[in-house]
Amino acid sequence: MRHRHAQRAARHLLYPRRRLKRVFTSHALDRIEAAIRESERNHRAELRFVVEGGLDAIPVWRGLTPRDRAIELFSQLRVWDTVENNGVLIYVQMADRDIEIVADRALSAAVPQREWDEVCRRMEHRFRAGEYEAGALEAIASVSAVLARHFPPGAHDVDELPDRPLII
Repeated sequence: MRHRHAQRAARHLLYPRRRLKRVFTSHALDRIEAAIRESERNHRAELRFVVEGGLDAIPVWRGLTPRDRAIELFSQLRVWDTVENNGVLIYVQMADRDIEIVADRALSAAVPQREWDEVCRRMEHRFRAGEYEAGALEAIASVSAVLARHFPPGAHDVDELPDRPLII
C-alpha cells in the first residue's frame, strides 16, 4: 500500500507542466471555450472544464482521489452556486489519467451517475488515443445534450460561470 502511494505521489510531483501546454494548446483551449459557450446556448445549466497536471505529494499520500479533488474544485470554483443548482464540472486529472464529472443537486437527482461515467469513459478512450481536444469537445457535446434535456433554454438565462477552461 505504501509503495503504491509513493509511486502515485512521485507521478504527481514529476508530471511536467509543459506537457499540459502541449496537450491543451491555446488553440485547443479556445475551441473548448467556444464549445462551452455554444453548449450554454442550448440549456440553462452551467458547465466548467478543468484540467490539472499533478497534485502536491501530501494530499496524494493521504489518499486524495481524483473524485475527491473534483468535488473540492466544484466547491472552490463555486460550480455549486448556480441559481438553479445545475452546474457541472468536467475534471481531467492528467497525472492519474482520470476524468470525473460532478453535477449539482438538481442534476444529480435527475441524471444517474452511470450516464456521467459513460461520458468519462468515452473521453478517456479518446485521450488514450492522443485525441485530447476531440475527446474534450465530444464530452462537452454529450454533457450538453444531457443538460438540454433537463434544463432547456429559457428567457432569463444568465451566464453565471466562466466558459474558459481552467488549467491548474
